[in-house]
Amino acid sequence: MASLSKRLSVSSIHSRRSASPASIRFVAAPNTESEEWVRVWENTTAQALVEGPVVAVDHEIAVEDACDLLLSEGTSCLAIKSADADGHYSGLFDFADVNAFLTFAATRHTYTPEHLQSHPRVAQILEAAKAGHVPVQLVSNLSEKNPLVELAHDASVITLLAIFSSGAHRVLVKSPAGSSESHLGMISDLRLLAFFSAFARSSGAAVPPLPKIQPSSTFLHYVSNPLGTLPLPSLNLHFEVVAVHSRKSVLDAMQMMSDLGVSSVAVLEEESGNLLSAISVTDIGQTVVPSQSNHILTMPVHQLVSQIKMPQGWTDGADRYPVYSVFPSSTLAYTIQKVLATNSHRLFVTSESNGSASPSAGLRGNLSGVVSIGDILSLFARIANIPDVDPARMQRHRRASSSSHGSTSGVFPEHVRSASRGSLRRTSVQGGLI
Repeated sequence: MASLSKRLSVSSIHSRRSASPASIRFVAAPNTESEEWVRVWENTTAQALVEGPVVAVDHEIAVEDACDLLLSEGTSCLAIKSADADGHYSGLFDFADVNAFLTFAATRHTYTPEHLQSHPRVAQILEAAKAGHVPVQLVSNLSEKNPLVELAHDASVITLLAIFSSGAHRVLVKSPAGSSESHLGMISDLRLLAFFSAFARSSGAAVPPLPKIQPSSTFLHYVSNPLGTLPLPSLNLHFEVVAVHSRKSVLDAMQMMSDLGVSSVAVLEEESGNLLSAISVTDIGQTVVPSQSNHILTMPVHQLVSQIKMPQGWTDGADRYPVYSVFPSSTLAYTIQKVLATNSHRLFVTSESNGSASPSAGLRGNLSGVVSIGDILSLFARIANIPDVDPARMQRHRRASSSSHGSTSGVFPEHVRSASRGSLRRTSVQGGLI
């Protein structure tokens, strides 16, 4: 895995200037061959792709205990048991929800009585905090990125594609009738992406064994096309890419991810505006939650990058500083492998000029777009003729919701910054944070 990450840190494609998006004729999947691909996807079941057991918690467990469990169990998500104790689940809780809750806690003084009246869930969390116990059920899917989705064990890859290409990140897979356990386990969008990588060719990605399928040479040919020739909607968004400058605070980055409904943001060099690295909600959760420092929320983002990225490379030999970028000329296959190697939900697209950013590049330097797991899976969903494919649906909903209560879009007023100082405790949610 370390050697794979090392190899993937440098693009295998020689640099060249990209064509204008308007002048590109997009590549289409071949009809005859793609019909065979879809048949394989229809005959591969969710049961075969389960990557791990469901880690369940009681709905009344405190948020701080749920945060500790995410870290101690090494899992990306917890399933919350329903109150009726019938073996069903009522919701999910992951690092995106942790980030949303911490951001909510740090900016609590900005909420007006009118806002609380129109947002009863926020009011409930505040009341629970005053009572000294915020149950995890109240914070489930606070990010609006983590809905509970359950599938039958024999649901197909096509069904998974329909779910993940609309912005969801994971599903729970139910057990067959007569089983002693209610659920077989969980499948993530990364796991589904690993399946498609294996369908193109055998992959060294660090995931549990995939079902034995015959790799398709024609599918490999399709994913060997450069990103710039594929209909990826976010490849040339330029100023729409969610990014934060390296001297902004960790709290700025946290609220930006929460407000704009993304799981990671690009970190830009202050002077050039070029891509330095990226941080994710998982990075935030794994660093902020166990921290005993009271100033971490006001720490500049570049310090957090140095703290969490550089030691990873020194410890396991993986070159991760930075590894979160691709070129328009990078192939889709290479991009998929890089996503799997970095365990990241999105990669940032940078220009291929070796020179410094031109004045017209503005504050975004060499950053030109983004490609996410949802974008990639939406390509395959369209090949399978899945209707209403929209990987940005959940993100737009989150942004609209954020705008409705006057989001500051990552720029905090001074009184909010001051309020956050001294409020952070060991799990960032204990003892009177709100």
